Amino acid sequence: MDHHDWDQRYAAAPLVWSAGPNQFLEHETATLPPGRALDVACGEGRNAIWLAERGWRATGVDFSPVAIDKARAIAAERGVDADWIVADVTDWTPEPTAFDLVAVMYLQLDASGRAAAYRRAADAVAPGGTLLVVAHDLDNLDHGYGGPQDPSVLTTPESVVAVIGDLTVERAERVRRTVTTDAGPVDAIDTLVRARRTPG
Repeated sequence: MDHHDWDQRYAAAPLVWSAGPNQFLEHETATLPPGRALDVACGEGRNAIWLAERGWRATGVDFSPVAIDKARAIAAERGVDADWIVADVTDWTPEPTAFDLVAVMYLQLDASGRAAAYRRAADAVAPGGTLLVVAHDLDNLDHGYGGPQDPSVLTTPESVVAVIGDLTVERAERVRRTVTTDAGPVDAIDTLVRARRTPG
């Protein structure tokens, strides 16, 4: 989908995603001291806003102007100060080695687009900083619940690790995320990669 499709999706509902942070972001950043954070493909800004509420200097970037407008409004309602950028993350280059945390959550692009975005995200990680990638995993098609059904936008831990350059991988695995349905709880399968740039 291009940004016009996402604009329509974001405009059609008060919130497309939940208001709270992604559970993996919350867990994986629990012990990190607040610094400068970048939320790549931030959507309505829930993760950037949550980070800002915890003392991070957060920047969210997304190619949907409607999503960014909603992120600004939600941040203002919650009294949060964050920076918001409208840009296509496949060709937008963040400031190199400038962010203590770079989060890329559920970026839905084909393999070449994902690789470009992940490389730029990795390059933006500061010395001592962390890259966190969470994505819909290819294995979810056959063994998990929900998520995109187009295999071209799904990934694996190995394919993420292959494109993030010289970062030290701390965690690269498939993880299960519980989804509540009318029939009861079911599991979705995600890729999770956490990597760190060696301190300078």
